[in-house]
Order: sequence, then C-alpha cells, then structure tokens
Amino acid sequence: MIKKINPNPVKLLKYYKFINHNLIYNNKAINRYKKDNFEISEDKTDNLERLKRSISNIKNCSLKSNATNIVFSDGNPKSKIMIIGEAPGSNEDKEGLPFVGKAGTLLDKMLASINLDRKNVYISNIINYRPPENRRPTGEEMNRYLPFIKKHIEIIDPKILILLGSTAMNALIGDDIVISKVRGQWIEKEFGQCKVSAIVTFHPAFLMRQPTQKKLAWVDLKMIRDKKIKLKI
Repeated sequence: MIKKINPNPVKLLKYYKFINHNLIYNNKAINRYKKDNFEISEDKTDNLERLKRSISNIKNCSLKSNATNIVFSDGNPKSKIMIIGEAPGSNEDKEGLPFVGKAGTLLDKMLASINLDRKNVYISNIINYRPPENRRPTGEEMNRYLPFIKKHIEIIDPKILILLGSTAMNALIGDDIVISKVRGQWIEKEFGQCKVSAIVTFHPAFLMRQPTQKKLAWVDLKMIRDKKIKLKI
C-alpha cells in the first residue's frame, strides 16, 4: 500500500516564491533583445544615437573584436536619398566613416554626375565593422546585422534607396537573385513604417575592377536623377 503524502501548503508557497515561479510559468516570451527593438520616436537624432549604441553593444562578434572603429554612417540624416553599401574597408575602419577610400572617391564622382554630394544624401553599410582582409561578409554575419540596417532605413525614412552591389541587394531584396537581372529597376519596398523606391546598381569597387560596366551604372544614375526630380527631392 502506497502512503499518500499531503504537502504542506505554506511550505509550497514559500518554495514557489523562492524559485520565482511567476517567471518560470509566465506564458509571455522573454525578449532578450528588447534594448535593440526600441520604438522609433520623432527625434531622429535620438533614434540614430540609440541605434548606434545598440550596434556598439553587440556581444561575441568577431568582426567587432577585430575592427578599429564602428562605421555607422555619413551624410545628411534629413536626406530623402539613402545609399547602402556592403561593409567597411581598411580606410573606413581607420576613419570610422563609410566610403572614404578609392571606392568612396568614385562614389563621390558618381553622385556629382547627377548633382548630388554627401551633404544631400545619407550613406551606410549592411555591416558596420570591417571583415578581415576586406572579405565579403558571410550569410551569418549579414543576418546578424540585418535588423540594424532595417531599423536604420526606417529611422532615416528615405524616398529613394540606392543599394550598391550584390551584398546589399541580397540582404535587403533577396538572396535568390543576381545583380545583372535586377539592376536598373525600381523596386517598391517597406521597412517598418518606411515605404521606399529601391534601385540596385554596381558597387564602386566593382566598377574599378570592371570599368566597362560604368556605362550601365550611368544608366542607373540617370534613373536616380529622374526619380529625384519626379519626387521633388
């Protein structure tokens, strides 16, 4: 015969309180990344500062541990034209700004050809820390930083989004497409509350290696110029 044991209710209550049973049996999921999922306010400067701080607080990231500086952005945060590249190179890592090397010089010339410069565009990258040897970011690295660049786009709230190269394209448009099939086309996208017209064109670093492709990049630039006029930017 098995003897039935009646536990002491008072002792049980003390035990559950001790082990914090409300936390254990709460049906609501614990958001361990709450600090990065902040609500966007009307204060754009504050939003950008919080986003930068969230990226700086990333833990256990080999890119961050091997980099000199975080490369967050350059240009005018009030601009309605946002440009996104791949990742910082050695010059960008030293200065903490995107597109300051030879590729940046070519980008400045590309912008100047359609009457734009860094005072009236906003520039960032998919990845905010330099990959070793300037290699292409891995899929895992892109996925880790993807929520941050999406939040970045939503904060800036551009009307035109220019994606430079296949890495930016794959991260924000889709990884099952190739740049030769997509460049030179307007793609309507949404990032949170931001609705934007996106266009993919070649990365300046690629154009330096393949100068014959500059004629196609010029077609894309003219499309951006015409869209800018149409949207009265």
